[in-house]
Amino acid sequence: MPASKPVRTSESLANVKYEIRGNLARRALELSRKGYEIISLNIGNPALFGFRTPETMRLAMIENFPDSEGYCHQKGIFPAREAIVMQQQGRGVSGVTAEDVFIGNGVSELIDIALRALLNEGDEVLVPSPDYPLWTAAVNLNRGKAVHYPCRPERDFVPDPQEIESLITPRTRAIVIVNPNNPTGAVYPREVLTAIARLAERRGLVLLCDEIYDQITYDGAEFVPMATLAHDTVCVTMSGLSKVYRACGYRVGWAIVSGDVAAAKDFISAMELLASLRLCSNVPGQWAVQTALGGYQSIRELTSPGGRLYESRKAIVDSVERNPSLRLRAPAGALYAFVGVGDDLPGFDDQTFALDLLEKKHVLVAPGVSFNVPYNTHFRITNLPDASTLRTVFNRMGELLDDYRANAGARA
Repeated sequence: MPASKPVRTSESLANVKYEIRGNLARRALELSRKGYEIISLNIGNPALFGFRTPETMRLAMIENFPDSEGYCHQKGIFPAREAIVMQQQGRGVSGVTAEDVFIGNGVSELIDIALRALLNEGDEVLVPSPDYPLWTAAVNLNRGKAVHYPCRPERDFVPDPQEIESLITPRTRAIVIVNPNNPTGAVYPREVLTAIARLAERRGLVLLCDEIYDQITYDGAEFVPMATLAHDTVCVTMSGLSKVYRACGYRVGWAIVSGDVAAAKDFISAMELLASLRLCSNVPGQWAVQTALGGYQSIRELTSPGGRLYESRKAIVDSVERNPSLRLRAPAGALYAFVGVGDDLPGFDDQTFALDLLEKKHVLVAPGVSFNVPYNTHFRITNLPDASTLRTVFNRMGELLDDYRANAGARA
């Protein structure tokens, strides 16, 4: 037989990465299969740590299974879209109807649809750094160029609108806002969001707003929906069931087009065409939307003092404060902490640290470079485990960092 030729992959993947589920996660799976117990803190997956979707949502799905066996409308079932509109109106967003709402297989699919509907070859999108890496990947996959605007640690990871504006070129089409932020947990102040909204209106840019953690905030931090501030440009707000309602596996997300909807007519039509090509999103999960948005918001118990997410976050903050080598801007929202190291560990490399932590201490974290930052001094963990587990994690980290300091001293 002639020698087989390797299958060539698409060149469009050259600048695409998603290290959260990359080599480290694959190595963790290998170790798990060998019998090691790995504490996996690399992904915000509530079910992995014992969280349950509210029972009322599960019952809503079960009761509507007979109506879930066929395709639905490409934008989603009407009761779900209408519930999303009502939520937006309750937040002060005006002028949206069910026709402006798209339901997708998670926000991930809708990010791809929105960017595919928007971008031409070489168009630029301003993306935060650090970012949720799907945004950078999706821009690149859809023929665009991700231009990263810095969210600096010294600014508590809050962007500077003037820095964003300095990066705008004639090819810029959109600004991505992730608020509350993944990976940093920053919740952006109203004045910053207002300045970005005015900037987008002034420069004719689309706002792409990832607000999947919209109800997960701590210690009174105020979440401000961008759609309440942006009126004279197109604003696309994305959220879903996965985080607030602990329903990642349902794969139900939504996108709402608001603001200058008249200017978005062709864009909405393009999104609908792309939604039609995939026929429709998961139907059973959509029946949980109306119940979720209109029912009791149990997330508030979890994020209040005494609640599990609050206490886990506190365990992270307290553990970092006790370790002389670690630094943290306390997360005001979301499900993560973006932990940095101090100057007492020269030469620290986040990828090496993450691999050592996995191999030696059986803890899996995501290196900071996974989130498109130009430095290698941070790593991300989730606060989904209980407080006791997180204290154990930081004890193991402390042991490894002690070894680093000892080795650095020996070399000196």
